[in-house]
Amino acid sequence: MSSSAESPPALAALEAELSALTRDGLRRTRRVVDGPCSPELEIDGKRYLAFASNDYLGLANHPDLIAAAQEGAARYGVGSGASHLVSGHSRAHQMLETRLAAFLGLPRVLTFSTGYMANLAVIPALLGRHDAVFADRLNHACLVDAAILSRADHHRYPHLDLAALERQLAQSTARRKLIATDAVFSMDGDIAPLPELLRLAETYDAWLLADDAHGFGVLGPQGRGSAAHFGLDSPRLILMGTLGKAAGVAGAFVAGHATMIEWLLQRARPYIFTTAAPPLLAHALLIAIDLIEQGDARRAHLMALIGRLRAGLDAACWPLRASSTAIQPLVIGDNHETLRVCAALDAQGIRVPAIRPPTVPTGEARLRVSLSAAHSPQQVDRLVAAILALT
Repeated sequence: MSSSAESPPALAALEAELSALTRDGLRRTRRVVDGPCSPELEIDGKRYLAFASNDYLGLANHPDLIAAAQEGAARYGVGSGASHLVSGHSRAHQMLETRLAAFLGLPRVLTFSTGYMANLAVIPALLGRHDAVFADRLNHACLVDAAILSRADHHRYPHLDLAALERQLAQSTARRKLIATDAVFSMDGDIAPLPELLRLAETYDAWLLADDAHGFGVLGPQGRGSAAHFGLDSPRLILMGTLGKAAGVAGAFVAGHATMIEWLLQRARPYIFTTAAPPLLAHALLIAIDLIEQGDARRAHLMALIGRLRAGLDAACWPLRASSTAIQPLVIGDNHETLRVCAALDAQGIRVPAIRPPTVPTGEARLRVSLSAAHSPQQVDRLVAAILALT
């Protein structure tokens, strides 16, 4: 080990770049949470009213899910021990995939450990060189990374600009094509026009991959998600959903035509070469799907809270983006001003995360207000009053 007090050049370069992140208001920090996910959190030893999770139905600390996880651990242990294709695919995993397929009304489902992994699996398994991905410019990072990893041509169209997308599709001579979009955009909360996107997929012989991380459990009849919200059914549709947001547990799934799912099972590297998620989680998720299916009252309460927040902040000097979902972005613009407002709310015991580039475009830093069915109207009113006092 070197005894020199000076940093090696490679470390010195990193230190300079970290200093630049701090200067530009872009450096991120972790904060330690004690206790379960809840509207009221203890963070770094201080109590907060939190609008910072994706637990949209308030299931992450539901007693039935805790009991199911404990039962799953007693039945299956705490680890799967191997990948799904070796010896890690348990009865719980199989039951969850069957249950999800029936719930979604789609032919077949494949489960993954995370949504990021699921998207990294789909696009490179279906596309390669001489193929093309057409992606909304505000897609989640995992869709961007998956497109790059596939080595297909990567075309990005302006957010929700269907005319630009159609021009790109019409000009493409790619062997295979795939349109990739968030179904509910994670930082803006708006919903993609999936029927129109599917029409373009059918016209130009393309797949449509919809990342429904923020729609599953919340939108559509009985929380079946964005595709059900629009009543879509097509063999071209590939639906990815996560199980750690509205479902309250962890993991993800890809659903669609049985042949496409079988191809992923055979060729998707993040599926083949990853140890399967603990079966106890799949066991708990069987109960989570029941709670989602029976969760109309939770969804109605959530929608009422969204309306209450939007009405209350109508007079704020910072605009809320047009969103009818649980994601309510309050766009402030400047990175440092956004951090100032975030800190001012922190000082009042209210936690709303500051979102800055590269997660959002430059000049569009914001507070990302995340609502949950576990919030009360009084808690939303407290947030509204605190924000209005800062404007």
